[in-house]
Amino acid sequence: MGSEARKMKAKERIPDTDSIEELARFWDTHDATDYDEEFEEITEPLFERRRRRIVMVVPLEAQEVEAVEKIAKAKGLDNKALLREWVLEKLREA
Repeated sequence: MGSEARKMKAKERIPDTDSIEELARFWDTHDATDYDEEFEEITEPLFERRRRRIVMVVPLEAQEVEAVEKIAKAKGLDNKALLREWVLEKLREA
């Protein structure tokens, strides 16, 4: 479809969605220059990368696991949260 025919055709609204697939289908059949007045410049990042977390395995004896569970329960934390708290504490002290 030529530029003139596109201008004569009623302009569809840009889909109000977060679906990449839906937006891709729309822009596959529409020209972004026909929608210049609807775009706004953004100055802040739209997407931020999350820091990648790495899981480490720490071998513990049965009685050590029981002690961690007991302390975690007393603090209202799950075991992983308590261990993470302890590791971060030690790293700050180092």
